[in-house]
Amino acid sequence: MAELRAAYRRCREINARHGRSFYRATSLLPPARRPHVWALYAVARHSDDLVDHPQFGTDPSITLRQWEIQVLDAVSKSVRPADPVLLALQHTVREFDIPTTLFEQFFASMRSDLTTTRYDRWQDLRAYMSGSAAAIGKMTAPILGGDASSLRFAAALGEAFQLTNFIRDVAEDWQRGRIYLPLEDFRACGLTVDELGSCVATGTSSAALRRVIAQEVDRARGLYAAAEPGLLEVDPVVRPCLRAAFGLYSAILDTIERADFEVCRGRTVVPTRHRAFVVTRSLSARHPARTTTATRRS
Repeated sequence: MAELRAAYRRCREINARHGRSFYRATSLLPPARRPHVWALYAVARHSDDLVDHPQFGTDPSITLRQWEIQVLDAVSKSVRPADPVLLALQHTVREFDIPTTLFEQFFASMRSDLTTTRYDRWQDLRAYMSGSAAAIGKMTAPILGGDASSLRFAAALGEAFQLTNFIRDVAEDWQRGRIYLPLEDFRACGLTVDELGSCVATGTSSAALRRVIAQEVDRARGLYAAAEPGLLEVDPVVRPCLRAAFGLYSAILDTIERADFEVCRGRTVVPTRHRAFVVTRSLSARHPARTTTATRRS
């Protein structure tokens, strides 16, 4: 038991270091459930790092595949993993009977990040997100007390979180050679790929880029709205956590909107006082602590 507790502590440390908004929301979970969510986050975080921040001299396709094999072995076999993150994951998967297929879907999307740098249509991006985001939501659902009927809401919330990150991280992703936002939306808003590069280089979003961001903010808010009924599909004791997650991630969209959809001057950060307000409000609110402000278009 001491080894398992240490494994979960390691997962908590990873979450606290890398997922500020997510970690703040999970602090509202009942203590017995927090470690399981941290375990899922730690696995996803390490997978992302292997793709986005490969060690010098390594081949990310090889290191990701090796990690994938270790993860799948941990969730499908009885051999006790040596890696503390995998030990925690194995225990969580067994405790909540999380399907192995969800991890297979997740890694299919992770592998595509090594070869796919553009998504032409929203349907193309959503196919990617089905593994990278919706699958994570579905993994989390049983930990929160959700049953099969909650999975579609969990998937929508996972997609909403990820699309929010894609909106916020447009400049960072460009610098990694990736564009996640659909190119069909670029065309509809009069934005070219070269113009996006110029916006990132100058640190100022053009009118066309702002139109794209406004459209994606609307789309993300639609996903949050689609996920909202899922609040009633989980255990009442975990609803404050979900309300906080809704509020904290939605606040990123609100902050971007208040900046007139500027996304090239550095990562958007929600003020600490507002994050604290969202968390406090979520403890008593009956609905997610989020806004539904209509976005402006120019």
